[in-house]
Amino acid sequence: MEFVIKVSQFLLSLSLLIVLHELGHFIPARLFKTRVEKFYLFFDIKYSLFKKKIGDTVYGIGWLPLGGYVKIAGMIDESMDKEQMALPPQPWEFRSKPAWQRLIIMLGGVTVNFILAYLIYVFMSFGYGDTDIATASIKDGYLVDNPLLTDLGFQTGDHIVQINDTKVVNESEVRANLIGAKEITVKRDGEEKTIALPEDFLGQLSTSKNRRLFELRLPFLVSKVSDTSLNKSADLKKGDLIKTVEGQSVEYFDQVQNVLQSFKGQTVSAEILRDGQAKQINLQVDENGLLGIETGGVPFNTYAELGYFDIVKKDYTLGESFVVGYDKFTSQITGYFTQLKLIFSPSTGAYKGVGGFKAIYDVFPSVWSWEYFWGITAFLSIMLAVLNLLPIPALDGGHVMFLLYEIVSGRKPSEKFLERAQVIGFMIIIMLVLFANGNDIFKALTD
Repeated sequence: MEFVIKVSQFLLSLSLLIVLHELGHFIPARLFKTRVEKFYLFFDIKYSLFKKKIGDTVYGIGWLPLGGYVKIAGMIDESMDKEQMALPPQPWEFRSKPAWQRLIIMLGGVTVNFILAYLIYVFMSFGYGDTDIATASIKDGYLVDNPLLTDLGFQTGDHIVQINDTKVVNESEVRANLIGAKEITVKRDGEEKTIALPEDFLGQLSTSKNRRLFELRLPFLVSKVSDTSLNKSADLKKGDLIKTVEGQSVEYFDQVQNVLQSFKGQTVSAEILRDGQAKQINLQVDENGLLGIETGGVPFNTYAELGYFDIVKKDYTLGESFVVGYDKFTSQITGYFTQLKLIFSPSTGAYKGVGGFKAIYDVFPSVWSWEYFWGITAFLSIMLAVLNLLPIPALDGGHVMFLLYEIVSGRKPSEKFLERAQVIGFMIIIMLVLFANGNDIFKALTD
């Protein structure tokens, strides 16, 4: 069921973005009386799952879910329709239109993606508001168990105060500001300490088996006892909170794990808290130092009610949401351009973290959440727009680059040149797709 939910979200988001992107090309093309021969969701190499011709346009769904396209008459695109281009230009063809009209048609897709992302952020702000955790309220700092971080000097219990020159106020800012971070300031035992990150930190993280960063420390709150657990007959109920093991205070899940390593294959005495009342029980520890008990499974604000941190909730009026949505929109664009800059800087090693379709699939949660779905879709819409603006022939940005050259110089590149550029661009895209998805396969094999 988890797979079905994730795949459903992935395909719905991808389909929505592709259709709207291509609609961004389709609408101005039709407004400028340019014939659109095909409008496809996914690619129809040799075969279509569905197609229907309405007017001059064939609308359809292909079988290969790697994108989508509109085929505009008289345009050198991925279809490489040389027969059409060999004929004299017709008034309804793309190549017959003024350069400024062709530019608008080519920018239509990314424009729609940017507008879509902005509107999603606006209505998410209005509908959901913002929920975050005040970093100053985090009771005993973060959990740090990644050797990459511990070798740099970070420790469990560190409170993150600042990343580069930016003060960290809310927990969501930690991960957002780690992209491109050069140093992190933490508070430990009442004193601040600044730790420098290596230039290739992102590259090391991407190739590490443990990719956890700074995680919230949560208590050992019983959710479910596995049927194969040694403790399946123990007096445990959902919501029980383990407070001590063999007399040692264990406020957090990581502390329970550490203590149990000394009692592998033994019986331990534990104190649990149930409905505010303390209770002593015996628990069996297996040979791996585990109890076979699932944790969590409660609303996140339960942890705030238990005093582990403070949740900050902000609601916005519709008018405020347009401003807040704009701030989120511009922040995401800035952040994504920062990521691209790092990816194209080999010394950072960030290119090792580039992922393909599996990486996008993994972003979606295993339970259906419209809030998460729309948030991810907004980010993917920005990603699609920015990537399409790269000046690579075969992408919208490549077409825009040649059109700007034509407008500035007054000279139109020859169709033979555009055909060759299209082939080169398509080869570059194929290599990038293979590289990104190859990274996914490598990570899957090495994890």
